[in-house]
Amino acid sequence: MDGQGATADPQLQHFIEIESQKQRFQQLVHQMTEVCWEKCMDKPGPKLDSRTESCFMNCVERFIDTSQFILNRLEQTQRGKGGFSDSMLE
Repeated sequence: MDGQGATADPQLQHFIEIESQKQRFQQLVHQMTEVCWEKCMDKPGPKLDSRTESCFMNCVERFIDTSQFILNRLEQTQRGKGGFSDSMLE
């Protein structure tokens, strides 16, 4: 083996890039779930009180907003290679 096959295949590189993005997104979901739980849940019980429910709703809404922003940026990156990092520096 010459060690060049895996790095020379653009389809494989694209697949790895997409899978890496998926993994980062899943890590974000896990992190936000942890954050919302720690922030909002005082004492687990059979029913959520209105304050806890409202906290979870707000936290999830912020998560959805953030996720949508990230997905839009990832789409821009896919369309214009480098658009994400370039625009983040501005």
